Amino acid sequence: MISGVAPIFGAIIAVSSLVAPARADIISDRQADMKAMAAAAKTMAEMFRNPDAYSSMEFGAAAGAIAERSGEILAGHFTDGVEDARSKAKPDIAEERDRFDRLAEDLRAYARALDAQAQANPGAMTDRMRMRPGEPMGGGPLGTHVTNAASLSSLPAGHIFHLMLQTCTTCHARFRMER
Repeated sequence: MISGVAPIFGAIIAVSSLVAPARADIISDRQADMKAMAAAAKTMAEMFRNPDAYSSMEFGAAAGAIAERSGEILAGHFTDGVEDARSKAKPDIAEERDRFDRLAEDLRAYARALDAQAQANPGAMTDRMRMRPGEPMGGGPLGTHVTNAASLSSLPAGHIFHLMLQTCTTCHARFRMER
């Protein structure tokens, strides 16, 4: 190769991998992301049900899968295609864009906090990660919200997980049509 061409070619490949490909079908994309997030949540739920199955790597990967697909990525999936007959999204998203975007960001904050819990607990699932009986949940299915990262880090992973699921429930109840 000509001197200097290899680094330029490598840089072009690196930059092109950062640019998202054009979406041919935003509805299929968002449905695939939703299915991936649901599968990741099921993985974590199983570890809470059976703490002996806990793997910090798998738990962190599941949380990371949700974090990667939430926030502005999730919000962006609903900028177009809401009116498509295949879509389960309500048109209310456009009318309540700030609320929808906030829920997408809340979801990411909870997923990142769960990933941090996985990094902090590389061995077995600790009692500190699990919710204790009678522990107040806060939030509620129609009132979830994120506090700051420091506040989230003081909560057990089980509590954060429930807040994350409540965020999903809140969003679906408000912005998803049942078919």
